[in-house]
Amino acid sequence: MTLDALAIAAHRDDVEQTCGGTLLKMAEQGYRAGVLDLTAGEMGTRGTPEQRAREAEEAARILRLHWRENLGLPDARVENTWENRLLIAARIRQLRPQIVFLPYWQGRHPDHCATGALGYEACFLAGLKKLPLEGQPHRPHKILYSTLYYDVRPSFVVDITDQFERRLQALLAYRSQYADQAEGNELFGSEAEVRQRVETLARYYGMMVGARYGEPFLLRETMLVADPIAEVCRGRPSV
Repeated sequence: MTLDALAIAAHRDDVEQTCGGTLLKMAEQGYRAGVLDLTAGEMGTRGTPEQRAREAEEAARILRLHWRENLGLPDARVENTWENRLLIAARIRQLRPQIVFLPYWQGRHPDHCATGALGYEACFLAGLKKLPLEGQPHRPHKILYSTLYYDVRPSFVVDITDQFERRLQALLAYRSQYADQAEGNELFGSEAEVRQRVETLARYYGMMVGARYGEPFLLRETMLVADPIAEVCRGRPSV
């Protein structure tokens, strides 16, 4: 199994919130996309790891993922250790993605911040020829950071207008998290509120590029452009 794109997330349902529409769009364009969830979400207020595992399978089907795995790291204790870097680097060598999606390196949940740093370092390690790790060295061409839940101006926005409804379906497949229920209702909004928030954010970022719905991403590096007309002159005019 090799992939064109791999999204690395701290918890099941993270990618459905941040880059699910983009993963689905890539699948529809013929690319192979996958997800590596780091924890089972056992510390979450709602649901159990077993429920979330079943829900993740359903979400993967909706997003047309070619691959999904859970590393089983401790929830609420994702740490950027050498051992964890090697675990992820091994998957990168195995899957050989050209693009890796990571959570933005700042945020409210410590696991998300740690995953951004951990994934970045694992991508670098996977390309070291002398690293004593099974598989041929491989380093992704680009790392893209999802910035949906942090107030930072994105490098670009992907138009997910055609994918938005299915992306929402994938998120709401996590019934243990988002269905109306008494458990944790002081922390979680109603399902109707979740729908409204997801749509509002997608409309906001879509507005930036003249689309109905969008997902934002940030590049840490400067990107090389070979053909300005084909690669830059897309979307709405800037003036």
